[in-house]
Amino acid sequence: MVTTIVASSLATSLFVSSASHSYPSSSSSSLFFMKLSSSSGLSFSFSAAPLCSGRAKFMAHTLVRATLSLTQPVNVQHPKIFIAAKEIDVAEWKGDILAVGVTEKDMTKDENSKFQNSILKKLDDLLGGLLAEASSDEDFTGKAGQSTVLRLAGIGSKRVGLFGLGQSASSLADFRGLGEAVAATAKTAQASSVAVILASSEGLSNESKINIASTIASGTVLGIHEDNRYKSESKKPQLKSVDILGLGTGIELEKKLKYAEDVSNAIIFGRELVNSPANVLTPAVLAEEASKIASSYNDCKELKMGSYLGVAAASENPPHFIHLCYKPPSGPIKAKLALVGKGLTFDSGGYNIKTGPGCSIDIMKIDMGGSAVVLGAAKALGQIKPPGVEVHFIVASCENMISGTGMRPGDIVTASNGKTIEVNNTDAEGRLTLADALVYACNQGVEKIVDLATLTGACIVSLRPSIAGVFTPNDDLAKEVFEASEVSGEKFWRMPLEESYWELMKSGVADMVNTGDRQGGAITAALFLKQFVEEKVQWMHIDLAGPIWNDKKHVATGFDISTLVEWVLKNSF
Repeated sequence: MVTTIVASSLATSLFVSSASHSYPSSSSSSLFFMKLSSSSGLSFSFSAAPLCSGRAKFMAHTLVRATLSLTQPVNVQHPKIFIAAKEIDVAEWKGDILAVGVTEKDMTKDENSKFQNSILKKLDDLLGGLLAEASSDEDFTGKAGQSTVLRLAGIGSKRVGLFGLGQSASSLADFRGLGEAVAATAKTAQASSVAVILASSEGLSNESKINIASTIASGTVLGIHEDNRYKSESKKPQLKSVDILGLGTGIELEKKLKYAEDVSNAIIFGRELVNSPANVLTPAVLAEEASKIASSYNDCKELKMGSYLGVAAASENPPHFIHLCYKPPSGPIKAKLALVGKGLTFDSGGYNIKTGPGCSIDIMKIDMGGSAVVLGAAKALGQIKPPGVEVHFIVASCENMISGTGMRPGDIVTASNGKTIEVNNTDAEGRLTLADALVYACNQGVEKIVDLATLTGACIVSLRPSIAGVFTPNDDLAKEVFEASEVSGEKFWRMPLEESYWELMKSGVADMVNTGDRQGGAITAALFLKQFVEEKVQWMHIDLAGPIWNDKKHVATGFDISTLVEWVLKNSF
């Protein structure tokens, strides 16, 4: 993986135009570069101006402030889960839990209350009819979400569980849910080994079996994960192995299971980035996490990102611009892509501070959810190593805070493509950072860009929290991403880019304002971003403000990583 990361302390290395706040220029003192190596041999460059006495005091204050809470995540080593596909008789499998996925049809019984399904009949015979008896006693009919687990002697497994798939398991989401349900049972039972088998797999094509097996594996790995890094006490999952029975074996299936493992690990990485509190995951720490993915480095450039730096101006934690680039180990490059993620590690709203019921300031650590998706995809693709495609991963990371140096309502900032923006709302800051990131992405010579951001509450109002809004003028790109989402099982809905709404974004003193009125807010936000993408580049904006976070469980979901990885793979052939 040939990877580049630019993670620059931009406050000390960029010249900003007069329309935005000026940071100290690096021209008066040479930059120094520090090369950091990770355990996997990856390296990273970090640039900053040498500290003068005033700057040293400022940085010292920053360090004190950042460590004042004494909160640091526990270094949790996630247990390695070995996933294997096996073709053995259910009666011969030995382990803690044998999980059987059943449809309502599979639960059909004859006049003697005996199962007609061959696998269920075999298990029931081995258990002396107790499986049929227990399913009747507990009114288990195979409906989606139902489960019953028996702890019985008589076969090699310590427990046998039936997990409902509904009338028919027609989508990969059903099988992902099966894996998650098995994981929940394994956690409760503190099981170290499980096997999953479908009661009915006849008639499935070989391709379907491979996809179902990998989806079950992914659901199980993601379901077993708990982010306990900030808890003083927690139980560690004991699960060490997952066997997928009855869906075949072979090299192609092994490759797909490895793919599921790589993507699942990337989703966990993304979840933990979003879950991290803003006093721990500062822009510098986000850049450090990115450095663990990279393998080489470049010098930082003076990019004149006035829109981005205007947002960062109030924070004592300096901004960090992150750029990673994946190139295949060999062969020609057929497509050049970019993934751009919003990276606000905390959003106070600035002078338009978030106040009142529903403002969600208490969870504004999640405003870097787009960057977590981008870095999670980078982590997965670095392991998968797809041929024929070059991918740039770009994040403009900073905080949106309040201070005497902060951006004010009414200020005019100048983006790196020269366009001027009147800031009429400092809480519409994510689009300001993305503007410069999109210009930068276009300058890399890419053909397609997908940007991802927790951008608007308006999109949640439109689609509710479980569906992401998609905005693009390119039908072909929309088709590609929606086909990828069918594989991942994640939900997206294409929204209109109504050009007439751009009138709401006109300024009397600058090229544009950064926000329109409340109506159609997600659309005008997307139209704003469109101003910073070259016409020749296919572009898509995904507003994932809703599905990035599970409000009921108060944890991140890892949404969209799987879809983006699948999309990149579709562009690699």
